[in-house]
Amino acid sequence: MLRWETAGSITFSEQVMKLPVSFLILACCTSIQAQENTFTLGGGLAATSRYAGSREMQLVPVVVLDYQMANGFYASSMRGLGYGTALGDFSLDAALGVRGERLEKNESSVIGSRGSTELRGMGDVKASATANLRAGFSIVPGLVIGASASLPLSHKENGKTAGLEISGVLHEDKSDKVALSLGANFADSKYMQTYHGVTAAQAARTAYKKYTPKAGMYQAVLNFAWAHRVDQNWTLTGMLGSSTLVREAARSPLTRRNTAPTAAFYASYRY
Repeated sequence: MLRWETAGSITFSEQVMKLPVSFLILACCTSIQAQENTFTLGGGLAATSRYAGSREMQLVPVVVLDYQMANGFYASSMRGLGYGTALGDFSLDAALGVRGERLEKNESSVIGSRGSTELRGMGDVKASATANLRAGFSIVPGLVIGASASLPLSHKENGKTAGLEISGVLHEDKSDKVALSLGANFADSKYMQTYHGVTAAQAARTAYKKYTPKAGMYQAVLNFAWAHRVDQNWTLTGMLGSSTLVREAARSPLTRRNTAPTAAFYASYRY
């Protein structure tokens, strides 16, 4: 028996070009088969900014490789390596993942750019392994509130992030599911300094002024997602959204544009 499952909002908040692109795209509407192991393979395209605050956009590939076990364990290009379970109206998920690097130059690869010339002189931000935790609660059928956290296991100077989200199903039938989500992302002072701050040494190498942002909310996210189940195996998924830097992140010298559009479309086949 097939069931639809909400896995979270689609998000590009850490810039998809830094990883195999779909690692950072959590599909808002994913069709899975319960009570048995499944493997999903797919691909498509995504549009996003080069880094958080960049005025430059790029088109990058989406790669879907997702193995879901009936016991809750999974290995996925979209979710990492982890375990998820449901306890009544509550859902819990823990995974190991990677927060991608940010380069001070525009270096292209098969997964898109990993930086921008706007960051020249800022130095590279190293990739870090992360522990990704998520919890959700279904208020009523189709309406879920959630909380998440991303904790660095390596390069801990890159800092921690957390998020709050509410997502709702606007329409659902046998073939289609449409969902809307609103989210707010928060970060500690290390993350803010790494991704939105400018040290004295960086200021000396660039035209940016020294900037030391404080911890707190740094981003608001709005996403609209649609999934169309073609048949028992094929699913088409699309997303439109926006991410807006706020408060300390919006005032950063590195921020050339506060609000950036995001979009993605991919086809997937479930075995």
